[in-house]
Amino acid sequence: MCGIAGIVDRPGAQAAGMRRMLAALAHRGPDGEGVEQDAGAVLGHRRLSIIDLEGGRQPLVNASGTLWLVCNGEIYNYREIRAEMERSGYRFLTGSDCEVILALYERHGDALLGHLRGMFAFALWDRARRRLLAARDHLGQKPFYYCSDGRSLAFASEIKALLALDPRLREMDFRAFDQYLGLRLIAPPLSMFQGIHKLPPAHKLVYEGGTGQVTVAPYWTLSYEPKVDIREEDLLDELEERLTEALRLHRVSDVPVGAFLSGGMDSGLIVALLARRLGVRGLPTFTINLPYQRHAEGPYARLVAHTFDTEHHEETLELSLIAGLADLVWHLDEPSDPLSLCTYRLAEVARRDVKVVLGGDGGDELFGGYDRYYGNLYAERYARVPGAVRRRVLEPLLSRVPEVGWYKSAGHQLKWLQRLSFLSGGERYAASLSYFYFDRAARAELYTPETASALGAWHGESVIEERFAERADGALDRMLSVDSAIRLPDHPVMITDRMTMARGLEARSPFMDHRLAEYAARLPARYKVRGRSLRYIQRQLARRYLPREILERPKQGFSSALPYILKDEYRLLYRGLLADAELVRAGILRAAPIQALLAEHLAGRRDHGNRLWLLINAELWYRMMILGASREELREALQRLGRERARDTAPHTDRPPGRGRTARPTRERAG
Repeated sequence: MCGIAGIVDRPGAQAAGMRRMLAALAHRGPDGEGVEQDAGAVLGHRRLSIIDLEGGRQPLVNASGTLWLVCNGEIYNYREIRAEMERSGYRFLTGSDCEVILALYERHGDALLGHLRGMFAFALWDRARRRLLAARDHLGQKPFYYCSDGRSLAFASEIKALLALDPRLREMDFRAFDQYLGLRLIAPPLSMFQGIHKLPPAHKLVYEGGTGQVTVAPYWTLSYEPKVDIREEDLLDELEERLTEALRLHRVSDVPVGAFLSGGMDSGLIVALLARRLGVRGLPTFTINLPYQRHAEGPYARLVAHTFDTEHHEETLELSLIAGLADLVWHLDEPSDPLSLCTYRLAEVARRDVKVVLGGDGGDELFGGYDRYYGNLYAERYARVPGAVRRRVLEPLLSRVPEVGWYKSAGHQLKWLQRLSFLSGGERYAASLSYFYFDRAARAELYTPETASALGAWHGESVIEERFAERADGALDRMLSVDSAIRLPDHPVMITDRMTMARGLEARSPFMDHRLAEYAARLPARYKVRGRSLRYIQRQLARRYLPREILERPKQGFSSALPYILKDEYRLLYRGLLADAELVRAGILRAAPIQALLAEHLAGRRDHGNRLWLLINAELWYRMMILGASREELREALQRLGRERARDTAPHTDRPPGRGRTARPTRERAG
């Protein structure tokens, strides 16, 4: 695990530029730094040492010195590849897992990608051919950003390194902004910066030195056909074997490996199989417990830890957005959501004891774990009610149901179903994802005429609609395909990568092993969603190991409760950041609809918590990444809000809450 960077065909400032890039990535690799340079390219690496602690320094070079490699991630099947290559006479120079990429390239060229099993983003410079080959793993666990002006190319693990190379890249991409407000994610090839692109999962990039030509193409796709057709008990046995194999591979490491333990089914099953099938004793497990009984993970995590005799670490945290929000925005590079806060703090706890943790990302997308999967199927049935009845009779009745309270309330669910019933296909699924955010009509109200003109006919949901339409599979497979290809890598996995790497911690996700994903994709829909029962086959497997209390626990998102738990801080941020927003001052958003959202939310008439959170993140991101405010400036501005809160809640105060304003950022910090 590490941070990688590279510059090709950009003479003159390559060495100085690489120093700035690697400094921006230092948190991803606190254990060392390496650089290789010739007349055509410079490759840089920041190292978090996991395998071959003494000899695995990068960039890696082949025996003849003609190939250089920087790789972020782990190749889980490297031992098998290495043994095969050594039998045929190949001479390895290190014990690094990533060196097998060089060996495979010498034998197979770009077809090497068909031999890798792991999580990775790498770049390989072929000096003789002046050619760069880069690739990102099958399901997008590791990031890869790049920019090209037609004459040169630069790449990095995080956007901030490219901004350090060239501050002129600080220009907002309005299409990405529109997608973020609608879907809470930014899908490849977009990033929030016009000139910076994100390499999609399961894609390779080829840059031909001297020509400026960049070619991006897929090397793998997740297929949902043909379906597995065996009896349930045999299927369970095979699924257990495949998951156990993935876990065995994911434990390959020269340092201790731990596991996140949330008290849910995904992490619980991972811990159970590690203990029972792989015989792992004293597994370090890590939980953060929120001090709110309804949302406490601790009791369930402790139950699993006790059942499988893990070395359990748990902390109850008093969470604060104000204290850490500037750091979160800086590490993420792009606006996101509260999940980042929880993961950031959990990674801090785990890093005190281990360098590597296993987590449960991907289980929902493989086995059908979200309410919206059966909700979309219900919407199809509800749509059979005549449209006139739904519009003229049911809609007026539903309009009387308040849009406040818990996001899974019956009122929200009924209105969600009503809205979806008038849509179909990919448009319906995109709308199901954006219900708590800004749909197209709400965004049109929010934008200034200038922003609307810049967007033209573009709308952020198009990436969902196009992916949905690509497949000829059933409705559930289409939804799972969208989520596996877009939502999974560009939301929870992106957050996991940035927040764990911010702490110098490597997170691995066994459910995202692409061989396991291939098998899960071919399971018939009845083994995933049955009525309102989600993840059927995974739940049946978990019954072999997990306590009943875990299996019967209602699904709870890691951070879905934060707008309710931290409601006082949220209100302070709403007033302190959105009442005088730089996005409004810049002519990007209109003030009136933002104030209307604030008024409705603060008065308790409607729940706009998630929408306002999107705007807060976008505002802070804009101040930091576009206007150039430093992390320290924003941290101080937020701390002033916190001090105001303390004064406002002190005894005998008559000061009205939320009257303070954050300092304006410095408008130019290029360099």
